[in-house]
Amino acid sequence: MVINDSLVILGLINRLVRGGMSVEEAVMQAGPRRFRAILFTSLTTFVGLAPMVVETSMQAQFLIPMAISLSGGVAFATLLTLLLIPALVMFREDMLNLKAWIASHVMPDHEEVEEPASS
Repeated sequence: MVINDSLVILGLINRLVRGGMSVEEAVMQAGPRRFRAILFTSLTTFVGLAPMVVETSMQAQFLIPMAISLSGGVAFATLLTLLLIPALVMFREDMLNLKAWIASHVMPDHEEVEEPASS
């Protein structure tokens, strides 16, 4: 589910960038536009696990810790998807811009040197 949520937001970012938008603008628009879809996907899983967490039967006692862990993981992963994925996209863009800047300003332009003819 976390992967699907990440793909939802990354898919929109990529589509907006291919449409001519800057990466920063695309990230700023993708979060709010996909917030509801990501939130509802996570909420349905979280709410679907709630009956198992409140179950009192002896058989369910073994599954309750798993349901609590999964619910907490889903909630945490949702926050990561909405906050970390856009931040990582912007970090990647910054690193690409830094690499291009270094290549154009720090690396000296060197002329092509002819290699000696092999005999």
